[in-house]
Amino acid sequence: MQPALLIESLTHFYGEHAALQEVGFSVSAGEIFGILGPNGSGKTTLFRILSTLFPPARGRAQILGFDCARQAAHVRAQLGVVFQSPSLDLKLTVAENLKHHGHLWGWHGEALHQRLDAALQQFDLAARREELAEKLSGGLRRRVELAKVLLSQPPVLLLDEPSTGLDPGARLDLWQILQSLRQQQNTTVVLTTHLLEEAEKCDRLAILNQGRLLALGTPAELKARIGGEVVWVKSQAPLEMQTQLRALLRLEAALVDGLLRIEHANGFELVPQLKDVFPALIESVSVSKPTLEDVFIKETGHKFWQEQAA
Repeated sequence: MQPALLIESLTHFYGEHAALQEVGFSVSAGEIFGILGPNGSGKTTLFRILSTLFPPARGRAQILGFDCARQAAHVRAQLGVVFQSPSLDLKLTVAENLKHHGHLWGWHGEALHQRLDAALQQFDLAARREELAEKLSGGLRRRVELAKVLLSQPPVLLLDEPSTGLDPGARLDLWQILQSLRQQQNTTVVLTTHLLEEAEKCDRLAILNQGRLLALGTPAELKARIGGEVVWVKSQAPLEMQTQLRALLRLEAALVDGLLRIEHANGFELVPQLKDVFPALIESVSVSKPTLEDVFIKETGHKFWQEQAA
């Protein structure tokens, strides 16, 4: 089957800076696909190329078989795009925002009213149709954004950092809506995010860093790369202990943010051994199941939030 989204060797520059470098992956119809990465990873550049704001320097991106650079008008007809920055007119009511968006698509009269009423019902906004957008909470405004974009019932929905500014309850509502769209309309959802907990909810993920594709797969597949559990050791002499771990126990430990990080099939079984061999060097030990941040650390050598801060 033709993928909903196909990206091949996508590369883009800002001057001398490579924002994307040979990125490639595909997204199947009906998937909720996440593009995860810290600030500066290339997410925004990729999003802008997919939404036809500008063409890539090299490579290609296709949506439902249409080239994003050469067939932009055809691509836009397949897309619903929700940017990170709100696009509502705050001085208009909920219904007026949807109505004027419908006019941009050329809808008028009964056809527009039917679509508008259906969208308000779908997003539980019917009781708020006459409220000014400026009076709504962040979560309700995001609902109106989605309702407005989905008036055209696009087969592919692009969302740029959709949870930005939302409280936990509104985030939960957003994901219920996305799941409903996938189940009822087979909508393909492609979203960018820097939130690890949000990425966990996606069917599959592409992890970007400094313009490169680090990893691709389901959250479970990516975490399975770790191969067991993650042991973190705080030591008075981390470099000395790192050397002795290799010499005495044949264990490789990475030094991350001042702590020693060990991947081990049975982390809890390793703890007593570490205490016996290094009683004077260890200050504390913790064991955890792999997370998506562990995947990022494995590929980059540092924590996700450190790249975010940089």
